[in-house]
Amino acid sequence: MDSTQIYLEETFTDRRVGTIRRLTPVTGTGLPDPARAVIFVGQAQVMTPMGAVPISFELDSSTLDGAIAKFGEAAEQAVQQTMRELQEMRREQASSLVIPDGAGGGLPDPSDLLGRGRPRR
Repeated sequence: MDSTQIYLEETFTDRRVGTIRRLTPVTGTGLPDPARAVIFVGQAQVMTPMGAVPISFELDSSTLDGAIAKFGEAAEQAVQQTMRELQEMRREQASSLVIPDGAGGGLPDPSDLLGRGRPRR
């Protein structure tokens, strides 16, 4: 761990919508580090067909009240960004599928599956 980047973490929640983490900078000895700013991070979950997806987003505020006020808008933006990223991942997966052609894939001629095209005995 980098002793110059240590934070004391506190968690606040309304037990319904989400959680706000307050990261207070501290020195390696655990004392407050006034040279660095406090960071607020919001956390929520989005339900998808594959289950819950956790979402984290920074809240640009210097106070807990300010972070609470910005939570809804920041969460909505983070959800939209996450949905765009999931759609892009789906597109990438779909475009990476390799479908063998009939010449080198060793697949039978579809007419053979119906009993046509075979030599008669």
